Amino acid sequence: MFDMGAETMALPLEERMKFEQGDNGQSFGYKKVGAQATDGSGKFVDNVEFINISKDDALAYPQVVHITYPSTANARMENTIAPFVRKALDVTYVVLKIFDDKLGLPEGTLESLHAMEDLSGCEARCIRSLPRQGKAAAESPSLAPHTDFGSLSFLHNRLGGLQVMPPGHDEWSYVRPIPGHAICNIGDALSLFSGGLLQSNIHRVVPPPGAQAEYERWSLVFFTRPTSSKVLRALVESSPIIAEAVRKQPGRNFETGCTAAEWLARRVRYQRVNNRTGPETWAASRGTEHTDGVRL
Repeated sequence: MFDMGAETMALPLEERMKFEQGDNGQSFGYKKVGAQATDGSGKFVDNVEFINISKDDALAYPQVVHITYPSTANARMENTIAPFVRKALDVTYVVLKIFDDKLGLPEGTLESLHAMEDLSGCEARCIRSLPRQGKAAAESPSLAPHTDFGSLSFLHNRLGGLQVMPPGHDEWSYVRPIPGHAICNIGDALSLFSGGLLQSNIHRVVPPPGAQAEYERWSLVFFTRPTSSKVLRALVESSPIIAEAVRKQPGRNFETGCTAAEWLARRVRYQRVNNRTGPETWAASRGTEHTDGVRL
């Protein structure tokens, strides 16, 4: 998968841009450097490029479900990308089964909201973060502080630079990459389904510390997201544990009225600098970050 990413980023920019996401909220495809804001002021933009491959497209290949991809991705779709997607989903379902039990949900509830055969925003992403020097490195993250949009994210990275701000903290902490391990992060959808019992953690990417800062930073993520048509809301009817958690948080809205597809498209769309009209655009791109009192 890392080789697929490197081969794709080695293509001429003109070729990569044929598959650029655009500004309408589409997540699949190529994202160019500088397309996203990294704070509410609009002064800073990201310093990463990536290629997103839809789970639906990978498993249906050569049939096109959503979009087409660069030749470098197509060449590895059946022997690399599809097996990676299937394995990532297998691991995801193990974790979701455990959460069913811990949250008092009937067995299979969470897996049914993320069925492999249903259309969804699930995707594999290979990311290249370019080195930043001097003032730019100190003032702006490579990727904005955010919560993930879906349910679970499995991250594989080779250099430092990932930082998290756990609930109740007001300072960033580095997450050290460990060979042979993946970092698992809970996203907005699972936080909402669980009535806030599972929290979507804020994280960002900054230039790697120390001598690592001189190198390009490559990372690989699989994002598990609910079936596109599923509405994001607390599963209060299915679990007394979740119902009680919601009851104890009267000031928080767990009835979003949004489908998983609408939530994803909104967040992607309003991160794009071409869609910026003011600070309200940044606010519109946010997920569950606002619920823990941290100002970004």
